[in-house]
Amino acid sequence: MKNNCEIFIWTDGACAGNPGPGGWGVFMKHNNVSKKLKGGELNTTNNRMELTAVIKALESIKLKSKIQIYTDSQYVKNGMTTWLLKWKNNNWKTSSKKDVKNKDLWKKLENLANNYEISWNWVKGHSGNKENEIADSLARSAIPSQRTFIH
Repeated sequence: MKNNCEIFIWTDGACAGNPGPGGWGVFMKHNNVSKKLKGGELNTTNNRMELTAVIKALESIKLKSKIQIYTDSQYVKNGMTTWLLKWKNNNWKTSSKKDVKNKDLWKKLENLANNYEISWNWVKGHSGNKENEIADSLARSAIPSQRTFIH
């Protein structure tokens, strides 16, 4: 399949407490079309939401694509560009010999990312980047309220 499609993705995760209820948000652009995705979990961490946002974005892409991912999470960017290979070579242990946190999500993200040509970009959060602010707003709006689950 020809790789002629370029998609721009901004992702963010948020938590009310860490751990606590959390949300993730995705803002995507391709040509003049944009798409928004969001979701939440009742008991999670900010890092899990950051990873989930990228996973959900990649799961929604159906075409062979060149992808620019923008994240305000150094954890996600460094994980994918620097740490992942080291963790795998270390049998999923950190440099301090501790188990890698969120290994399930890292494995899922790696499997998805292998299907695309991805450039990983860090953007400073809450700094006026319009698309990142949209992803942040989606993530915050998706945080489930504790009241929603009390019957």
